[in-house]
Amino acid sequence: MNPLSILGGLGRTALSLLANFGKVALFFVDAISHIFRPPYYPREFAVALMNIGWMSLPVVGLTAIFTGGALALQIYAGGARFNAEAVVPQIVAIGMVRELGPVLGGLMIAARVTSSIAAEIATMKVTEQIDALVTLSTHPMKYLTAPRVLAAVITVPILVAVGDVIGIAGGYIVATQSLGFNAATYLQNTMNFLEFHDIVSSLTKGAAFGLITATMGCYYGMNSGRGAQGVGAATKSSVEAAAIMILAANFVLTGVFFSI
Repeated sequence: MNPLSILGGLGRTALSLLANFGKVALFFVDAISHIFRPPYYPREFAVALMNIGWMSLPVVGLTAIFTGGALALQIYAGGARFNAEAVVPQIVAIGMVRELGPVLGGLMIAARVTSSIAAEIATMKVTEQIDALVTLSTHPMKYLTAPRVLAAVITVPILVAVGDVIGIAGGYIVATQSLGFNAATYLQNTMNFLEFHDIVSSLTKGAAFGLITATMGCYYGMNSGRGAQGVGAATKSSVEAAAIMILAANFVLTGVFFSI
């Protein structure tokens, strides 16, 4: 195979990735700018709050409680090899608040909310409802994107906080009921180990993940292809992009808070 053709293919791929990254970055900036500029649509914002926040609570809660319980079992099993079983409450707390709570919560929101937003907006595009909004002098970014992005930025940190508490509770239940830990001592160790810095890190990640999930759903919905195949491709791509960006953002934010 010709080396020049290989280099050409790599170059085209790199340029395509950079072009897509630029489009997403510009969409991010445009979406955020529309949040602060009138007109506002409080009804759409209230519906988005309900769909993204309240309706996502069961799946986030179930994910968190099972994760916290499994984490307690794994830490106990690993700690027993070094006679360090007593660290279960501390590691469960730090693991849930700093990493597992925000990341798993963000991924579940991406699976549920990002796919829903992308499918809804892509269907509106296919059925020319977005064109109708433009005809009625209603900006699609203001009516469709801004309320959803703002609702996600507000509600996802709350969901992450609730997931953190439920995850710690799951570890508490397993530790006290199956592993023989004293309930009062377990709670005391958890409270003594957690710091305000850990909570700020968790909530900041939640806000960033909320921004990513809603924006990716809106971006791929707005840029979907025509027909049912286009809707399906937009939905799939939105979840993939949101999940990858959540993991990348988690790495960056972890490094930032680690250095503070």
